[in-house]
Amino acid sequence: MKLLVLSQYFWPESFRINDIVRSCVARGLEVEVLTAKPNYPGGRVFDGYRAGGCDREEWGGAEVHRVPIIPRSKASGIRLAANYLSFVLSGLLFAPWLLRGRKTDVIFVYAPSPLIQAIPALFLGWLKKCPVVLWVQDLWPESLQATGHVRNRAVLRFVEQWIRFIYRHTDLVLVQSRAFEAPVAALAPGKRIIYFPNSVEDAFLHPGSDASPSLPVLDSAFCVLFAGNVGTAQGMEVIVAAAELLRTNADIHFVVVGDGSRWTWLQQQARERGLVNVHLPGRFPVAVMPGMMSKASVLLVTLTNQPIFAMTVPAKVQAYMAVGRPIIACLNGEGARLVTEANAGLAVAAEDARGLAEAVLRLFEMPQEERDQLGENGRRYFLAHFAHEKLVDELVVHLETAISAKKVKQ
Repeated sequence: MKLLVLSQYFWPESFRINDIVRSCVARGLEVEVLTAKPNYPGGRVFDGYRAGGCDREEWGGAEVHRVPIIPRSKASGIRLAANYLSFVLSGLLFAPWLLRGRKTDVIFVYAPSPLIQAIPALFLGWLKKCPVVLWVQDLWPESLQATGHVRNRAVLRFVEQWIRFIYRHTDLVLVQSRAFEAPVAALAPGKRIIYFPNSVEDAFLHPGSDASPSLPVLDSAFCVLFAGNVGTAQGMEVIVAAAELLRTNADIHFVVVGDGSRWTWLQQQARERGLVNVHLPGRFPVAVMPGMMSKASVLLVTLTNQPIFAMTVPAKVQAYMAVGRPIIACLNGEGARLVTEANAGLAVAAEDARGLAEAVLRLFEMPQEERDQLGENGRRYFLAHFAHEKLVDELVVHLETAISAKKVKQ
């Protein structure tokens, strides 16, 4: 099978699609990747790359084609919109030339925001007469409204029409959360929609014993660790408020590892409120994250109180389960349901700082054996439902099915 993967985000950016590409290559698929110049999450193009021009490189046995992009920046909504649109335009303009004369059996679109990145894939699918399989990670236009990037109703309706167009011309739609099925079906009547969850690489199942030496707090205190994007959707306010409620307990500390649009705000709040129980070491390489997580007492996932986020399962839920540490899910809906169903930790309502503080205290006071059991429950649930190799096998079957269905139509 000749597979073209289209994703605005790809290595050296840290996204799920990297592991999928590597595993597809290992299964004997001929994989090419069409992507942008890496600039997530910091907003600047990574060292060794330039924003302009087209590049080609090899990674993980796949041939990677990179098209120009306007870096996203951290503070500007206009710049973020330019980032999204520049990838669509670059894909439409340059991808047909970069991939000229190359046979493609199926195009697989990895689609966190922006979902409009599928537009170049649809054009390529038409040119090469091959199916397009779309894996939806974020709901659009709901995500735009929930994160505050777009509030104008006319703009949201315009985006919705484009999303309808994308769904209508996609051959198969995969969704990362069961709760996505209904809202996607509403915009894609008659389209086949299949639940296909996220996973994480096997390193999270077998974390190294050494975390970063710059985080001694992980060895000396009861630590609640948040890892990942520090953005508007994650509701950092609830962490600050819970830490303030627990500041008199010298044994409990919050550690936030990552980066994003709210990082500077988080630093300012911790400093202004004198929260010595909040530690902000910044971003670390993905390779050390499993070991770092395994040293935490509790792993924390948060989202704001928005209807769309109640339907979303943050990818860190699977990572936390794989590591085998107890989880506090400070969010609503599907993500909290999974943690509760797995008996992998505690769930509290989104943005409920007092509930979060009480959950931390409950786990702090819990015997170590009970906390360990919660972590083991999560690991077992992960292996049963989210194991990486199992899901990649399922993906290959979905791709083969899309190819066969396309041939019947032709």
